[in-house]
Amino acid sequence: MKKQKTEGNREYKSDLFSMLMQEKKYALETYNAINNSNHKDPEAIEIITLEHGVSLSIRNDASFILDMSANYYEHQSTYSPNMPLRNLLYYTEDVRRWIRKEEKNIYGRSTISVPTPHFVVFYNGKQKRPEQEIQRLSEAFIKPSEKPELELTCRVININPGNNVNIMQRSSALAGYSYLIELVRKYEPDMVLEEAIRRAIDECIAEDILAEFLRAHRNEVEKIMNLDFTHERQLELTARDEYNAGIQQGIEQERKHTDEQRLRAEAAEARIKILEEALATK
Repeated sequence: MKKQKTEGNREYKSDLFSMLMQEKKYALETYNAINNSNHKDPEAIEIITLEHGVSLSIRNDASFILDMSANYYEHQSTYSPNMPLRNLLYYTEDVRRWIRKEEKNIYGRSTISVPTPHFVVFYNGKQKRPEQEIQRLSEAFIKPSEKPELELTCRVININPGNNVNIMQRSSALAGYSYLIELVRKYEPDMVLEEAIRRAIDECIAEDILAEFLRAHRNEVEKIMNLDFTHERQLELTARDEYNAGIQQGIEQERKHTDEQRLRAEAAEARIKILEEALATK
């Protein structure tokens, strides 16, 4: 797969979630888990890759077609309300490229059939979020509409430990991914990041959690997780700096406001004193 430029000017082949979803068996079990379905044949999955015309320009994106449904999955460790808008761009770009590739005539008299899209975000950030929630494109409209003429809904599923237990039990990919991330977060404060990642992977293999996958892709997984956690840490530091800067700005504005009030009060007192002195001399 080609390298893709990502947020924060990062470039890398993929990320761990995307790697897992490139495995048809993991994509299928995840689909079954969140849709309460029971598809059996992993080969029924058609992984949509960059070479097939799908834009994967934003990290953590994975997409595939099953039963004429186009499924867009993304993992996020930082909650974003903009996923409906981003998914709209994904889907319209995919359809545009498909129409051009298949030489379809959008001005013709025959209806052009396209795969039915479904959009899901798997969230495992540190911010507390509901087990599941729905994001809507219409929530971003500058002028709200009770009956929006364009809508896109995105299902956000919390995969942090203790959430959506039924889904996690049916998807070894989601459960294993969540467990691995939690182990790294557990060990990272007390050791170098690279060591925390290696220890977490060792434990998962020893406990037979994504063991086959981790053995086969260990070097790449270590590199990718190092990038991901470094990027996540950068986002946390940036958010903290912005928060502290906002507090400092508020303090400075309050101090300025207080100084202005004090100067006005002193000026008023001075005027009263001058007036009193003028009246006393009469």
